[in-house]
Amino acid sequence: MSSLSNLYLCTYNSLHAIGWAIALSRILSSFVTTKSVNGAYASAGELICLLQTAAFLEVVHGAIGLVPSGVVNPLMQWGGRTHFLLAVVRQIDEVQELPSIFITFVAWSLSEVIRYSHYALSCMGSCPYWINYLRYTAFIVLYPIGIAPGEMWLMYQALPFIKKKHLHEHLFDGLPFSYYNSLMFLRRKVWKLKTIVGHPIFHCNDYSMDASYLQEYIP
Repeated sequence: MSSLSNLYLCTYNSLHAIGWAIALSRILSSFVTTKSVNGAYASAGELICLLQTAAFLEVVHGAIGLVPSGVVNPLMQWGGRTHFLLAVVRQIDEVQELPSIFITFVAWSLSEVIRYSHYALSCMGSCPYWINYLRYTAFIVLYPIGIAPGEMWLMYQALPFIKKKHLHEHLFDGLPFSYYNSLMFLRRKVWKLKTIVGHPIFHCNDYSMDASYLQEYIP
């Protein structure tokens, strides 16, 4: 990798690590101040939407060979989160204060602070052992927390509002199904595949690829 590419990736990952750290601090500060989990979106929602939208660059990075991640996995992960945030949560005020948002945002923020810090420090050639260790083990706890009581439960809670508000119905004009019906189909079919097969494979594949690497750091 050229020094210019390395500098760009170091800068990109550092900015994201800082951004997610700020988001996490805002969420926790709101929780401590109000003694409530209902302020997670109000305190950090727009920042998280911005960070997640900007993460599309990671799909581009894989497409042009800047990183070895490829395109399919980053695109699926980016698309799932972005749809959740921009197409559902940002459009429905009634779900923005639910505990599921707090759970999701905390799990995402912790994961991303670890992930981007690892990438940035690796670009600098000075990544400490504990960051390496967390990068490949923290998901074991954070992934199921973010998915089950977080994203999936929130989407289930959002369905009545999506139906009531006829959300995104104009995008389905002339089609034999609505946005609500398509989400119901996804909930029954694709979400099950995503939870049982898709995402765990992404993470477990990362873990297995680096198992020998981690052995150097585990006492």
